[in-house]
Amino acid sequence: MCGIAGIFLKDRELEPKLGQLLAGMLGTLSDRGPDSAGFAVYGDATSDHRKLTLRAPADFDFDKLLSTLGSAVSAHQRHDTHLVITVPAARERAVVAAIENAKGVKIVGGGRRMDIFKEVGRPDKVAARFELDRMSGTHAIGHTRMATESAVTTEGAHPFSTGPDQCLVHNGSLSNHNAVRRELAREGLRFETDNDSEVAAGFLTWKMKNGASLQQAMEASLEALDGFYTFVIGTESGFGVLRDPIACKPAVMAETDRWVAFGTEYRALVDLPGIENASVWEPEPAKPYLWERH
Repeated sequence: MCGIAGIFLKDRELEPKLGQLLAGMLGTLSDRGPDSAGFAVYGDATSDHRKLTLRAPADFDFDKLLSTLGSAVSAHQRHDTHLVITVPAARERAVVAAIENAKGVKIVGGGRRMDIFKEVGRPDKVAARFELDRMSGTHAIGHTRMATESAVTTEGAHPFSTGPDQCLVHNGSLSNHNAVRRELAREGLRFETDNDSEVAAGFLTWKMKNGASLQQAMEASLEALDGFYTFVIGTESGFGVLRDPIACKPAVMAETDRWVAFGTEYRALVDLPGIENASVWEPEPAKPYLWERH
């Protein structure tokens, strides 16, 4: 099961409604994955600052952590069990080290533009907890999870982020992820879970760190990753969609002059503005699709 949604805005007038649009798409897919949900939103950035998304239990004392970090944090915003902090780029490594030494809190993701949130529960309820409908930005991806192969935990929820401003959501299953995980670990990548989707995210991160474009990394994954899958990948500049060569998992895309959207099922797209005039198609097997803003 599981469900994926993604939207890339061409029309800047829609940016204040980005979260509202994604929340509607995820809510429609709730019955595909009631166990956990998550989403990544790409908003404003400044060249000399970085954002870090932190996750902790509901009773964690974020105020105490912020006091410890002091002036290293330029801005912060609480979202339920998550905290997004903004730090000067020059102090990012020191802040990361301090957070990693703190007990009970984890860094979910970071970069110049990406905020990432995930929790256990129905996607419509998770979206409401984090007030997704109030978030703005240029593009976003989300996931609804049915945990058929692992425990129902926040750690196992998508998206998975293994590099700055990069995340991935996945519908399907990889058969060789343990072998790929060992190879990536030898290259210095760290993994937080046993989820095969985190391995897919890590593989793309590794390829791009070694000079590949997102399209080249996606093409390489067709050779390296075995199984049946649909990936939606978020990056600082846009998002990509990739289905395996068999393409047995459902997928549909739509495009207008204002947006491009992906949904596991067409019903996730029906409330988007102008859908009645959209070009709608099923993405082809083993073909990378990319929309980026440069």
